[in-house]
Order: sequence, then structure tokens, then C-alpha cells
Amino acid sequence: MPDPGQAVPVEAVAQPLCAAADLVERGQAFVFDVLLRGRPARAFVLRFDGRLVGYINRCGHVPVEMDWQPGEFLDQDKRWIVCAIHGASYEPADGHCVAGPCRSGKLIPVTVVECDGQACWYPCGDIRPVPLAVASESSP
Repeated sequence: MPDPGQAVPVEAVAQPLCAAADLVERGQAFVFDVLLRGRPARAFVLRFDGRLVGYINRCGHVPVEMDWQPGEFLDQDKRWIVCAIHGASYEPADGHCVAGPCRSGKLIPVTVVECDGQACWYPCGDIRPVPLAVASESSP
């Protein structure tokens, strides 16, 4: 179940992503496809300070994907989520900008949880799963 502070719509169904054990502390993120306000977008989940955090893969400064290599979002010291394009830095715990051109911006959060050994995410009004027909058409 989600943390008490995480709002989850009653109709939301957990969407499994990967084995929770695959997300090592401050390691590589799992990147996945979503629809953000009806348009294709990427999201990511990573483990930071013992819990899963998830965000839309879009810088708060300029709407570009942030990972400098696939699934790599943290800086060299593994302290901040950093946009590889402009160097904007975000607090992993809450997505707020802490340095760089993002100023007072923040990342768009995705509700992520561990359930039965899996990392899962919950859709919300603006962030929805990609329909299976669309997802299978884009797969190699």
C-alpha cells in the first residue's frame, strides 16, 4: 500500500514495473512509458534513502528527458537528481529544485510503492498507463 501521505484515487490499480529488489539504493532507475495529460511521456522510479520515489522524466526548467544514460538520473555523488541537459538539480525525496535553472520548480511526482516484492505505480488523473495496443505497437 502507498505511504499515508500519498494520495491514490480509489479506482486506481497498481501497475507492476519490476522486482523491487532490482532497484538498489541510489542506483539505476527503472524507466517506463506513461500518458501525461493524454500524451506519451516517460517516467522513472528509483530507490533513495530506503524508499521508492517516482517522477515524470521531464525537467522542470525545459521539458526534456533528464537521464544522462538510460536510467541514470543521480549526480556523481548520488545525492541529487540532475538534468543532463541544463544541470538543474532536484531533491530526490520530493522533486523540488535545489540548484540550477529550474529555480523554484519541481518534478511531476508519480505515486510508486512496493507491493508483494514488486515496484508498482498508481495512475492518477493526469498520469495514465499506456494502452496495451499502443504499448505493443511500439515494442520491437
